[in-house]
Amino acid sequence: MKISGLVITYNEEKHIGKCIDALFKVCDEVIVVDSLSVDNTVKIAEEKGAIVISQVFLGDGPQRIYGLPYCKNDWILNLDADEILATDAEEFILSGKYEHQDFDVYAFRMYNFMGDKLINFAGWYPDRSARFFNNKTASPSKAMVHQVVSGINKTDLKVHINHYPWENFDQLISKKNLYSTWHAQQLFNQGRRINSFKPIINGLVSFIRCYFFKNGFLNGLDGLTFSMIQGFFSYLKYAKLIKLQNKK
Repeated sequence: MKISGLVITYNEEKHIGKCIDALFKVCDEVIVVDSLSVDNTVKIAEEKGAIVISQVFLGDGPQRIYGLPYCKNDWILNLDADEILATDAEEFILSGKYEHQDFDVYAFRMYNFMGDKLINFAGWYPDRSARFFNNKTASPSKAMVHQVVSGINKTDLKVHINHYPWENFDQLISKKNLYSTWHAQQLFNQGRRINSFKPIINGLVSFIRCYFFKNGFLNGLDGLTFSMIQGFFSYLKYAKLIKLQNKK
């Protein structure tokens, strides 16, 4: 069965070439929805054989949904530009086993890297994400951040995607800060309202869970650092939501 690769991009010249090369190992077409990049993302994508659609960023879920009508196949492999199928996921797709099962959404596990360092502690593994689905019965949600794919029957696979989202802590903190702003706005738009204790409680619980229950304490300074980052940005998301409440 043929598969369409779908990628959303913005200034991803460093990653997009490798992502498209990997997609063409299992897909017969690759569609890139680009949010008006100002680097060489579009040029590289077109040189690699992808079809590029330009669209101002609509949000994580809406941007992916926007690209679906351009895909000619029912099965969609929807990766971010900084994601590459690991060998086990590639083998699963090439085996065609998904055609003979009753699932329309497949979630893969994420190997998250900072540079070349695998971050598989403090709640960062297994970081599951639904990336492979049948467009006839399943679709990404309309969430602005952390969208999910909903379908009739979903399953989690023990196969992996290699994810290279940050080179250093500066990039990690910058992205987390942006996502916390989007997430707070999304919660506000959904009518979510909280009290002043919510940021503190959630931040503390997130840190404790990551450091003590997700093996952060077994990984030295890195374990402490990544646990604190998780806790702080859980706090910050709700602190920003309170700011939006007060502003209104």
